[in-house]
Amino acid sequence: METFRKLTQDEIESLERQMCSATDWNTIEVAQDFSPEHIKYARFSGRVRLGSFRKEFSLAGGMVKHSGIYYATLHNVTVGDDCCIENVKNYIANYTIGNGSFIENVDIILADGISTFGNGVEVSVLNETGGCEVMMYDHLSAQLAFMMAFYRHRPSLLSNLRRMIGQYVRSVQSSVGTIGKDVVIADAGYIKNVRIGDCCKIEGASKLKNGSINSNSEAPVHIGVGVIGDDFIISSGSNVEDGVTFSRCFIGQACRLGHNYSASDSLFFSNCQGENGEACAIFAGPFTVTHHKSTLLIAGMFSFMNAGSGSNQSNHLYKLGPIHHGVMERGSKTASDSYVLWPAKVGAFSLVMGRHVCHQDTSDLPFSYLIEQQSTSYIMPGANLKSVGTIRDAKKWPSRDRRKGPGKLDSINFNLLSPFTIQKMLRAVNILQELKRISGDTSDYYVYQSGRIKSSSLAKGLKYYGYAIDKFFGNSLITRIMDAEFSSLDELRKAFVPRSEYGNGEWVDLAGMIAPEKAVEDIISDIEEGKTSELDVLNSRISAIHNQYYHYEWRWASKAMEEYYGFRLADLSVSELSGLIHRWKDSVIALDKLLYEDAGKEFSLSGMPDFESDPFVRSVKEHMEVKSSLASQVLEKLSAI
Repeated sequence: METFRKLTQDEIESLERQMCSATDWNTIEVAQDFSPEHIKYARFSGRVRLGSFRKEFSLAGGMVKHSGIYYATLHNVTVGDDCCIENVKNYIANYTIGNGSFIENVDIILADGISTFGNGVEVSVLNETGGCEVMMYDHLSAQLAFMMAFYRHRPSLLSNLRRMIGQYVRSVQSSVGTIGKDVVIADAGYIKNVRIGDCCKIEGASKLKNGSINSNSEAPVHIGVGVIGDDFIISSGSNVEDGVTFSRCFIGQACRLGHNYSASDSLFFSNCQGENGEACAIFAGPFTVTHHKSTLLIAGMFSFMNAGSGSNQSNHLYKLGPIHHGVMERGSKTASDSYVLWPAKVGAFSLVMGRHVCHQDTSDLPFSYLIEQQSTSYIMPGANLKSVGTIRDAKKWPSRDRRKGPGKLDSINFNLLSPFTIQKMLRAVNILQELKRISGDTSDYYVYQSGRIKSSSLAKGLKYYGYAIDKFFGNSLITRIMDAEFSSLDELRKAFVPRSEYGNGEWVDLAGMIAPEKAVEDIISDIEEGKTSELDVLNSRISAIHNQYYHYEWRWASKAMEEYYGFRLADLSVSELSGLIHRWKDSVIALDKLLYEDAGKEFSLSGMPDFESDPFVRSVKEHMEVKSSLASQVLEKLSAI
């Protein structure tokens, strides 16, 4: 720990010659190797500690500045070694500034009273009038926020979560703000009660009040020109630029907000992007993206979502106010000028086009098109399974995860096909078959959730869902066969026995993390009963479920495929297993051919001549070859029994 000493009389006289002053020089302490050479036109009051100033800063354009304090007023401030503080219009008060930081041309930086720096602020997410509040803290994950927002019917859970977060909030409260090491704050306006992490850059921000910027050397945060924010937490690796305004917002890791985006009472988790438009009371799970000026996201739950230009939702019916909210399950998209009247629920990986006002719930028809024609909502079940865009998204999300370093807050599962989506497809098959049975084969259309399904769309939906179900079950089965070491059928059958504790029953999507509902329920019960009472333990348990996904998946898949195909894995012969592999291969190839045809349509529309050389088209053809080769390998391994 660095020791400080009093100023010598010679140092005081030198400072005074350099137009410096202090209300009491006895309250000023300095580092052992302190030199007053680089402190000019500075005023000090309260308790001030100063490091040594040896470093030079190389600035853009070739400019070089020596560390020191110039034209600044400091009150109750500790300045680390090799800092440069210059041209502070008002003053800096009640702050500790880390080594190597550069502060220039700012209006005011102060901590006033006891602050928790954004921790403990309640965000009225989903329901603007209150009732779904999420309490922010520095390490808030999408999964923990989901529990607070969507388990309101569990008061013991909520009260214990609030108590746990409250303990953390009390641990960070202070009357002194911190600016970390190697921070740059330049051309900024009003900064009050903001805790700023290492290597953060704040350049041209207008106003920042009551917040934490959790920057670090591996994933620095950048705050740009004209930004205005209050009651916030910004996580590592995020950029907030170009006139963004936000209030009561949590901005997760590696997010990008820019181009005059505005947000209030909203949560943005890992890798979200918001530009030009507006957000109000939204729960933006990982990879929620909106780019357009005319787009408003309001009172909705989203994840892996892309909002088209002019997308809009309404959260009130002009009677009781903005009390409603909606859910667009993972991977959903909205086309330009789409509209949804909440409450409503849109199934996973669905596309919404047109205006929909009938409060539909299509969550059991994933991968669908929801299209409005002449004020009527039409549903095309499973149509998005053959969409090039869906597969492109699924491939790009993992590569666009910009989080760096350890300490990733959110648990994110990128899988397109999972127990969460396949359980819905299995229900979708039953729903469509029942609609067909009740209304008959000759019906032109069928009615579901106030929407119409054309006869041709229903038939195609059954086909597409069948392909996807076969593909998922085949993937799970092939993984078991390829990973197993066996020389007999009995040994292979033993490899099929699930070993995990969880997996059976319903699965849920906790804002990006796919998990068995029973595993989540056990955590919630332990929180309610006080068995899990520490945030670190809770976050570790959530991560543990995420890390065990593939073990849990097999337990679910093994039972589900037995029910779907009508067999027992323990009774299957080699020829029956080979038949399943052929069925998997046929389904994979069929889906890939649909994607190939869909890509061809886009090329014919654009007039682009090099269809076969397109990277995505090549990847589809390569995928067919790879999967055909994999099928041959599996069949060869089975034939050796």
